[in-house]
Amino acid sequence: MIFIDISWLITNEITEYKNKKTVQITQVSKYNPNGVREKLLTFNSHTGTHIDAPAHFTENGKTLDKLPLDKFYGPCKILNLTHITEKITAQDLENVDIQENDIILLKTKNSNLNETGNFAFDYVYLEKSGAKYLADKKIKTFGFDYLGIERNQPEHETHKYLLEANIPIIEGLRLKNVVPGEYILSCFPIFIKDADGAPARAILIK
Repeated sequence: MIFIDISWLITNEITEYKNKKTVQITQVSKYNPNGVREKLLTFNSHTGTHIDAPAHFTENGKTLDKLPLDKFYGPCKILNLTHITEKITAQDLENVDIQENDIILLKTKNSNLNETGNFAFDYVYLEKSGAKYLADKKIKTFGFDYLGIERNQPEHETHKYLLEANIPIIEGLRLKNVVPGEYILSCFPIFIKDADGAPARAILIK
């Protein structure tokens, strides 16, 4: 088996959504003179590679700790949409093989963006018709290669179409060096009570 890490490395310099600057990793104990190393970690629940739970944008949606674990593991399809320059619509997805209970990950030109640069406000995003198309297909989980999946939609329709259908959203995937195709995905969130979202370690298995 080949294991491919597609996680966003969390550092003090990491790109954060709209440059929020919440990440603070502090060395609180050093081997010299303490004989032990420890760090204090402070960051937003939607930092780096993370998973949005239905509770993130729906009033009565489930939190991450209430979702079944099979949402975060299983066969996945990585679709190549690197030719798109602005937004992904239903029309862009209609000619792709998407089946019920698929885990769908989208690779776009976002994967080429710097992991520690300023937030790219002009990133490629999933337009609401694309989200509705995926929800209507009843996919299991959706993954995207930037820190958000929509761009300033007032009613957050893109998120809501998916989350209201109980489809968790993985944001912040790093797919630059990944060949589109079929893999096994393992992407389990940190186990936090009542979490609207949480960082995760995303691994592809071939």
